[in-house]
Amino acid sequence: MQESDVVMDIGDTKRGWHISEVPSVKPKLLDQLREALRARHYSRRTEQTYCQWVKRYIHFHNVRHPAEMAEPEINAFLTHLAVKAKVSASTQNQALSALLFLYRHVIGREIGDLGEVIRARKPKRLPVVMAPGEVKAVLGYLTGDKWLAASLMYGTGLRLMECLRLRVQDIDFSARKSPYAMSRARRIELRCCPNHSIRRSMTT
Repeated sequence: MQESDVVMDIGDTKRGWHISEVPSVKPKLLDQLREALRARHYSRRTEQTYCQWVKRYIHFHNVRHPAEMAEPEINAFLTHLAVKAKVSASTQNQALSALLFLYRHVIGREIGDLGEVIRARKPKRLPVVMAPGEVKAVLGYLTGDKWLAASLMYGTGLRLMECLRLRVQDIDFSARKSPYAMSRARRIELRCCPNHSIRRSMTT
């Protein structure tokens, strides 16, 4: 493996953790991982994230092939993320999901009991919810496409990228419904579009 053969890894920027450079692994394993993800209609962003976590996992164990490792190595990696890297609980869960997918759908092995994994601490905070009046005030400062996007996100519950990828043909204006396909991890039923968004979008 050449020294120049490196790739950037992902990190938890909220906690100041980042990985500078890690050696890349054989393309064959990553190609199999990408094919498995695409066959199950995972998003491109999930594909990139899972590939980065697999690279990180392999590098942590001195570039050993995942097929040669099992539960103890996964345990050690996840514990390292919580203790040394001090990642958030959601980041640790993301790494676990990537490894479970790798072993189940690429290597063809089910992962058993991982033992006593030290879990990252979940932050204790109350969700911040805006009152209807506050939302109305914010929307009052927006115009054009920014107003339309914000109104759709508030009225339908769409996430940012879901809203930005929304197309006109994805919305049934007569029924005020959006059959837009959510990501695999968040597949939900149809949600009604707000009336004011439809009326204003039809006049602009």
